[in-house]
Amino acid sequence: MTYTPPPEVIERYAKLLIDYALGEGEGIKPGDVVQVIANEDARPMYAELCKAVWRSGGHVLENYAIADDSDNGLKRSFLELASDEQLDFFPLTYVKGLFEQIDHYVVVESVRDPHALVGVDSAKLMRSQQAHGPAYEIVMSKIAAGKLTWTGVLYGTPGMAAEARLSVEQYWEQIIKACFLDDADPIARWRECNAELETQSNWLSSLPIERIHVEGEDADLWITLGEQRKWMTGSGANIPSFEVFTSPDWRGTEGWIRFNQPLYYNGPLIEGIELTFEAGRVVKATATTNESLLKEMVAVDGADKVGEFSLTDSRISRVDHFMANTLYDENTGGEFGNTHIALGFALPFCFSGDQSKFGELSESLGFNQGPTHTDIVSTTDRTATATLRDGSQLVIYKDGKFTL
Repeated sequence: MTYTPPPEVIERYAKLLIDYALGEGEGIKPGDVVQVIANEDARPMYAELCKAVWRSGGHVLENYAIADDSDNGLKRSFLELASDEQLDFFPLTYVKGLFEQIDHYVVVESVRDPHALVGVDSAKLMRSQQAHGPAYEIVMSKIAAGKLTWTGVLYGTPGMAAEARLSVEQYWEQIIKACFLDDADPIARWRECNAELETQSNWLSSLPIERIHVEGEDADLWITLGEQRKWMTGSGANIPSFEVFTSPDWRGTEGWIRFNQPLYYNGPLIEGIELTFEAGRVVKATATTNESLLKEMVAVDGADKVGEFSLTDSRISRVDHFMANTLYDENTGGEFGNTHIALGFALPFCFSGDQSKFGELSESLGFNQGPTHTDIVSTTDRTATATLRDGSQLVIYKDGKFTL
């Protein structure tokens, strides 16, 4: 019989998301409209999320789907059957109307088969993804206006646990620990944790950083911060979130970096990734597994530039095991914390100016645009040294810890 967490854990989990994670740490307000997105493998979680919204006086827009696997998955069937016209279709009227209606959305990730899309035509997959690029602009414009919040969370499945080489119960133990669900008051614990993270992000934002040099046995990379930038924390946008991140000026990325964590790219696994940048673009991309897929990925317009740079302090993160899931693996603590970048679109909330002007200024400031945002993670020992505007240097991250 498949392990299912105790009902009180699921109820606590749902309350944490609706009453804390949404609303940037403040929860929803009576009358707010919340879209709840999950599939059938996360049924207990989906039900509790809907109840939590109703208990808090909100309205639910339901989005409940069948789970994808290699035999019956709709996503795979679509990619195998779709014509070019179908691949290029984007329901613009529907998506505009949906995001006009909702105030928040919560996405529950529960993957039945992590390799359900192995063998599909990757060109068709990327074409379909590009067709949905307008959704990014619609969502990000409302987020930038302060009128939309979201949270993404994980519901463990046997398939995901097996990928992480854990039993389902062990996998859930990791989720429970990482989300403070083993605490009588997870919301209070997250507020304490986020206060620590904000101390780090405020410190970094106060520094007049021009460039950051990321060094290690597997990295020699320069990141240019750019003008009107600030460092951010998750603030409920993902649970768990222990990272401190920014969206740099993509035009100033130079050097090379290797990643020891695999990338699950829509099913197929890419391992041993190494990227070389010149004048802000990926000029060389290699991998020990599925290198051709990596090359196809960075060939997409905008996916060859950095949209995010992130660091995680090992002292704060409660994620200490590989979870075969980007949400967790990009927040890994362990011995050396983690360093990660995302290829693809930049995050508008890392713009320190007037958010209403982000759209008109983003291109000139080097905030990358694109239809995708792909995080690639390394947990190896790295040192990050900032060059300040006066030419002086300051080590900001070493041995998996911020130096504040």
